[in-house]
Amino acid sequence: MTAAPDTRTVDVGYERIVLRRGGLALPLRTRSLVVAACFVVVLLLLGIASLGLGTYPLPPDAVVSVLLGGGDALDRTVVLDWRLPRTLAAIVLGAFLAFAGALFQTVTRNPLASPDILGLSNGAFTGMLLTVVFLSASWPLMTAGAIVGGLVTAIVIWGLAHRGGVQGFRLIVIGIGIAAILASANTWMLLEVELETAMFASAWGTGSLNGVTGAPLAGAVACGLPLLVALVVLTPRLRQLDLGDDVATATGARPAPMRTAALLIAVGLVSIATAVVGPVAFVALAAPQVARRLARTPYLSLTLSSLVGAFLLLASDLVAQHVLPVTLPVGVVTVSVGGIYLVVTLIQEIRRRA
Repeated sequence: MTAAPDTRTVDVGYERIVLRRGGLALPLRTRSLVVAACFVVVLLLLGIASLGLGTYPLPPDAVVSVLLGGGDALDRTVVLDWRLPRTLAAIVLGAFLAFAGALFQTVTRNPLASPDILGLSNGAFTGMLLTVVFLSASWPLMTAGAIVGGLVTAIVIWGLAHRGGVQGFRLIVIGIGIAAILASANTWMLLEVELETAMFASAWGTGSLNGVTGAPLAGAVACGLPLLVALVVLTPRLRQLDLGDDVATATGARPAPMRTAALLIAVGLVSIATAVVGPVAFVALAAPQVARRLARTPYLSLTLSSLVGAFLLLASDLVAQHVLPVTLPVGVVTVSVGGIYLVVTLIQEIRRRA
């Protein structure tokens, strides 16, 4: 039996569609569905553009033909071997960063909380840099180093902020301080290592999709899938946390373990993304809030956040490669756009509190 849409109803002011199958009912907000569908279409168009643009340009119909199994040998090599890993990396890792940002903002209840603001991206970069300097530049070791660096940074920040309960503002302030310390340490290490290592780490440290191949991307997906499965299981409990700790506890949730689990998943996702493309800034910060404003949901939608994150990273990479006069790392574009977003968000937050 296939799920059939029920009649449209209004749920606390939000129009929704209820899909029913047997005794199960899945309410879907109409506006969220429309926004999600629009982003899927835009991602498909941007993906085709990304696969077609370059020194060997291909028209959209040729790109589609290659993706469907056709095209000549040169077109297939250009699209599938050279450009597809980069495009898929932008989509997948942009979604990972957005997931992490949505989790941090849900747990702290603060729109300014994100892995890059809290210093976790710098921590992952520190772990990766130590791995490159003392061990090897192989992707598995870099990934392990980035994850360990992100976890240690998260533990330090959480420990310093956990006095009489963790508060979002205190967590952010301590995270900013730890981020500044780690950024200074990273700069010092880059000045002390060999020139070749410093050039490699510096280029990677700005956030770049250059040189991304299928093997690191497949490894990132394999590492991220268990975390996403855990996130699916955790999501209903996170919705309870939106109601406040007292209501969440009364409805059977345990706020402290839920927050810890959510933060561990977020740290894992951002560390995996950082190991592949470096510390790309502001995608995790902006994507959840953009998704929330477009869909007008009372909470941060993880699915919509992931679509917006994939769009932001892919669109920024297209701008960095093909729009600007000089080819730049994608992190430079996200920092520029994210800085504007951060200023606007701060102004709105100040006005709201006033």
